[in-house]
Amino acid sequence: MDATTKRDLVIIGGGPAGLAAAVAAYDEGCRDILILERDSVLGGILNQCIHNGFGLHAFKEELTGPEYAARYVAMVAARSIDVKLDTMVIDVSRDRVVTTINERDGLVRIEAKAVVLAMGCRERPRGALNIPGSRPAGIFSAGTAQRFVNIEGYMPGRTVVILGSGDIGLIMARRLTLEGAKVEMVCEIMPYSGGLKRNIVQCLDDYGIPLLLSHTVTRIHGKERVEGVTIAAVDANRAPIPGTERHVACDTLLLSVGLIPENELSRKAGVAINPKTQGAIVDESLETSVPGVFAAGNVLHVHDLVDHVSSEAAIAGANAVRYARGLKKDAAAIAVTTGFGVRYTVPSTVHPSAVGPITTIRFRTDNVYRDAFVTILLDGERVQHMKKRILTPGEMEEVILPAKWFAARPGLQTITVAVERE
Repeated sequence: MDATTKRDLVIIGGGPAGLAAAVAAYDEGCRDILILERDSVLGGILNQCIHNGFGLHAFKEELTGPEYAARYVAMVAARSIDVKLDTMVIDVSRDRVVTTINERDGLVRIEAKAVVLAMGCRERPRGALNIPGSRPAGIFSAGTAQRFVNIEGYMPGRTVVILGSGDIGLIMARRLTLEGAKVEMVCEIMPYSGGLKRNIVQCLDDYGIPLLLSHTVTRIHGKERVEGVTIAAVDANRAPIPGTERHVACDTLLLSVGLIPENELSRKAGVAINPKTQGAIVDESLETSVPGVFAAGNVLHVHDLVDHVSSEAAIAGANAVRYARGLKKDAAAIAVTTGFGVRYTVPSTVHPSAVGPITTIRFRTDNVYRDAFVTILLDGERVQHMKKRILTPGEMEEVILPAKWFAARPGLQTITVAVERE
């Protein structure tokens, strides 16, 4: 069947971002909402994250990933929000026509008044790393290994080296250790970890697993199965230093080398992409460059905490409803720019007429800074100067902009977020 239907709001993705956006949209008064999810269940990646540490901000208690997801699935069910599972979205047009396909309905086109993109992210594969060696069994992304252990009940290996210190890799170092594997080390090519400090402490330090900063894997050994890897220290340009190589025997290599927002559909819709985040460029309402198309969660930029995904997605869901009702913004927007030490900000622009009591700007630094200051400048005037004991790229930061700042500066052109040493 090839059919066309109409919806007020279509949400692509049934993970934490999509669920939170749907709940917020319903609570904003919208009743014509459809969540599209390619998996057979809602909840997304949370279903395989059986460790705790979720929900401290959203629910004021510590939950596992499945428990956190179940809370939002229950909220969606209580509101009788429509959901289509096992449904693949194959196209989104600039005029918000969403094309889907599944076994039951065939090909369906949905004309939406507003769309929320909540497709999440994927792991960077081995092919992006250019590590010499053959293609033996025993090389997994950390997320794949997590699914094997937590969902499928399979152990990927017994002697493990982990390349990359992202949060999934750190968590899997602990998980595999608890299942009886020997995790030899975690190698990180950067001079700092890409994960949360709490995960370094709880997943590595507590189990005596070494973290080798400024180290990488330079070769994979083995034909049928991984037999070992060569690791080496790297210089300031991340090039291996001759003479520092050593062989580490192992039967498994896990890769935790970064996440990439899933923006193929966004690009099809003509959404402008930020080259630093690989996510959409958005304004304060999380609306993209395509009118009526909003983005939230890891499809927008990679988050540390699912609680922040949910709060961000709630903003996107509520604003998508306002757009569907015909609410318009002034054309004039203030640019949010990055100063020294700041890699990117979300959002990238702010419409003064559309801001609420506060506007949250989230950002990441480009390096580790100790005893530094996060500074906000409005047209070059310093209005906030906050002391921070440590800033690291692995932990997302945020600043709050009160609406009174905009009211007091009607001609404001730029907002700059920067790191200052003093």
